[in-house]
Amino acid sequence: MAHSLSAEPLAPAERQALLAAARASIEHGLRTGRPMPVDPVALPPALRAPGAAFVTLRRKGELRGCTGELEARRPLAASVAEQAFSAAFRDPRFAPLAPAELEGLDVHISILGPLEPLEAVSVPDLVGALRPGIDGVLIDDGLHRATLLPAVWESLPEPASFARELWRKAGLVPGVWRSGLRVWRYEVESISHS
Repeated sequence: MAHSLSAEPLAPAERQALLAAARASIEHGLRTGRPMPVDPVALPPALRAPGAAFVTLRRKGELRGCTGELEARRPLAASVAEQAFSAAFRDPRFAPLAPAELEGLDVHISILGPLEPLEAVSVPDLVGALRPGIDGVLIDDGLHRATLLPAVWESLPEPASFARELWRKAGLVPGVWRSGLRVWRYEVESISHS
């Protein structure tokens, strides 16, 4: 069964295991150039279940990488390890992480709940349906696709601004609802060192 936010939240030990796997995958990447392989047999059931995750890296409060997947296609721990490596070395907005950057690197994991279709048919419709601080949103018109995680609400607390940024990220004209556009929302379970 895929990890769902309607399920029980992860136990503290499982959350720590995911953070450790993310950091270990980055360290493995620095040594080998590849993500750390994950053996699902050794994992507790919650981390072995299919899950989708985004991993966000920050240094000194600044974004240093963020990648993820929207659909649960592999064990949650494997998704986290792959996305941690990808955020460190494959985010096209940044140079690959250097060994000296490992110290002081903050790792944040967002475990995605299921995608829920939104029946919006216009931007005002969508703006009215959004739940600030809760919803992550995915848009797709067949040619353009983008998502914003719920953490983005911290910097864009107004639904109209959130929607504008989502359109911009997708390469669409803000405010223009293209024919065939589809929208989904999702919630996340957030994990970070505190």
